[in-house]
Amino acid sequence: MDIVMMILYLAIVLSVLVFVHEGGHYLAARAFGVRVTEFMIGFPGPSVGFTWRGTRFGVTAVPLGGYAKVCGMEPGPENPHIEAALAFAYKHGTVYADDLAEEMGITIQEACDVLYVLEDWGCLTGPKKEDEHNIFRTRAYTNKKRGIDLAEGTPREFRDPHELYQTERAQTYRALPFWKRSVILLAGVFMNLLVAVVLLVVAFSVLGVDIVDEAGVVQQHIVLTPLESIQGGLNYIVVVAQAVAGLFNPQTTAETVSGSTSIMGMAVMSKMYADAGLAMFLQFMAMISVSLGIMNLLPIPPLDGGRFVIEVFQKITRKTVGYRAMNYMSIAGMALFIGFFVIMLNQDIQRFIFGNW
Repeated sequence: MDIVMMILYLAIVLSVLVFVHEGGHYLAARAFGVRVTEFMIGFPGPSVGFTWRGTRFGVTAVPLGGYAKVCGMEPGPENPHIEAALAFAYKHGTVYADDLAEEMGITIQEACDVLYVLEDWGCLTGPKKEDEHNIFRTRAYTNKKRGIDLAEGTPREFRDPHELYQTERAQTYRALPFWKRSVILLAGVFMNLLVAVVLLVVAFSVLGVDIVDEAGVVQQHIVLTPLESIQGGLNYIVVVAQAVAGLFNPQTTAETVSGSTSIMGMAVMSKMYADAGLAMFLQFMAMISVSLGIMNLLPIPPLDGGRFVIEVFQKITRKTVGYRAMNYMSIAGMALFIGFFVIMLNQDIQRFIFGNW
């Protein structure tokens, strides 16, 4: 039963905090007029949910982690066939890659590539499992005020192909200036840190915390002022940031990793804090929220910090980082994190199972 409760508490904490993080990306993107086609809790895959204002909200089959699919974040220079392909797709509603290739005089692979870009832009939906061929369809569209209700795969009327292209592109991340892209990338981190401070205010200034002795007897109940709680939260953020920065110092890397914990350790700690009361559990959530936010600032793709560094590089050099380079950096980043995960998991196994740490 203890193991079940550990998993349950940790799932609650991670689901809430990932929702907060991805919610930051979602709100920032929508504030700048960028489409977000999906907002999901869990790994990409089969899901249940609902669609509201062009975004599908839901929970996937594996409800760990989450993502907000912000349109137009594909790396590399813009596809040269995008304008003509968009006009062809909206004219027909349902598009076969080979038909588009024949119409535009390009290869089927090039046709597939540009259609997948249009899917990423939120203009089309991609092939379904039951489709025998590479079939793309215009998205379903409803506007009750204007009395418009178009089913998926319905042709769209437009006056001018270039005007259509400009309208659709304006709703993508790619069309934004540097500072707006930066806000979208860093909004998730900001939300995690903000929520951490709010949780600490509730824990210390609303609920208060019991100080207990070694026997577990309450010695004192402390209630801080909101200002003291905020100050404590900001101080904790600085401490975590300094600890994470220690990963890049060869003299402190081992110490930083040794003081970190894996998802196993987080599960054990989640039950310990939950058993200590609501205030302590909120404090634990705040700690994880800060860690999640700061870790996402690491300049390693595919983390937010890594993408932000790439945006800065592109802004300074006026060069575009291509898909292949982005893919290689993401693979290297994931390999690094897997390495850290294995080390920390071994630490937690030694610490919590064998008591050797």
